Amino acid sequence: MAEPPRRRPRADARRNKDRLLAEADAAFRQEGTDAPLESIARQAGVAIGTLYGHFPNRRTLIGSLLRERNQALFEHGQELLTSPAPTQALIRWVNAVVEHAAAYQGLAAVLADGLDDQESELHASCVRMTDISDQLIVNARAAGALRRNVTGADIFALMNAAAWTREHMHPEQADRLVALTMNGMLSQAPSNYGTAERGGAQNP
Repeated sequence: MAEPPRRRPRADARRNKDRLLAEADAAFRQEGTDAPLESIARQAGVAIGTLYGHFPNRRTLIGSLLRERNQALFEHGQELLTSPAPTQALIRWVNAVVEHAAAYQGLAAVLADGLDDQESELHASCVRMTDISDQLIVNARAAGALRRNVTGADIFALMNAAAWTREHMHPEQADRLVALTMNGMLSQAPSNYGTAERGGAQNP
């Protein structure tokens, strides 16, 4: 027996969800990912029960806010995987992930938790981000671009540290951290890295 067609959400329910997402985005930008959900619901003009009806928990709300950004990031990553310049591709990906993870204060930690928690609503997107990172690292290593003692864990540690720096300090400081650290990890840094790439420090 065929299942009955799903009913489309009512217009007022869609409006409520859109308002909640808009208010959550504003609150997270101003206060970080720990912003009170009750305040978000109040600013959206709905009861807290309505918020939980759309987003059962904070991670679901964050995941909904990141959906379009995640898709754009993953598409960028797929393009970089086909790049004939694996060193530049890895550098661009590191900078893109750092910027993505620093969209809200506290987001980098939320994403790290999502990677380790298979029950998290963010787990699948975190795994995909990690898979792209791993492939770009493999490409750069195959091209002889990374020093032998550099590991994937080193690259991930850099992205987390730079995202935290970008959250709490000026973005240019995070870019400088990435540029200086990547220069140390690469067996031969690109000649224009540090000037063309996000305005970081030049090679010594």
